[in-house]
Amino acid sequence: VLENQDLRDSIKPQKVEFHSLNFNTTLHWQPGWAREARDALYFVQYKVYGQSTWQNKDECWGVSSHVCDLTHETSDIQEPYYSRVRAALAGVYSSWSLSCRFTPWRETMIGPPMVNVVTNSNKSITVKLQAPHSPYKRKRGSKIPMTNYYDLLYQVFIINNLLDEQHRVLVYEGKDKVIKIQDLRPGVSYCIVAKMYMPMLDHSSAYSSRQCTVL
Repeated sequence: VLENQDLRDSIKPQKVEFHSLNFNTTLHWQPGWAREARDALYFVQYKVYGQSTWQNKDECWGVSSHVCDLTHETSDIQEPYYSRVRAALAGVYSSWSLSCRFTPWRETMIGPPMVNVVTNSNKSITVKLQAPHSPYKRKRGSKIPMTNYYDLLYQVFIINNLLDEQHRVLVYEGKDKVIKIQDLRPGVSYCIVAKMYMPMLDHSSAYSSRQCTVL
């Protein structure tokens, strides 16, 4: 019995955490500290905070993976959720490892916008911006943009490659999807990066990839 107890403890999953980007939500965990824990199988359950019964996640039931997609199960984005994982090896089951409470609306990370730069001949460039999309779909099938869920602003930065690669100057903050940056110098290489900014929670996305152009 003691050996089994030791095995139970040593294969118990560690660091059970939700990771979420634009409401694409996965549960991650690490195997127990025993060497043989590499061969364990895992079982995932989830529930809304306050519910008494746990639901099995069928696609993550008896799996060798250390990640489980719970995007669909956490689609009520204002609700707080819990998840838990246990491991099995050689007929022995560990106890459950519990995640922290996770509320998608409060905790999902916002991704950067898509940026498209169009060069105009007369010392200006036009920047077209597109907010990231959630995994959730409208009735017609198109994905719902993150701007439907939050009051989001675009922040657009310009990098003058003559001056300093790392020096980003904020040139626009607002909701317009198309902006024009004027009074630029011909023959100079400029790069544009952008972020999404959420004033209410004071969150920013990562920077978009740079889009560069020479006037």
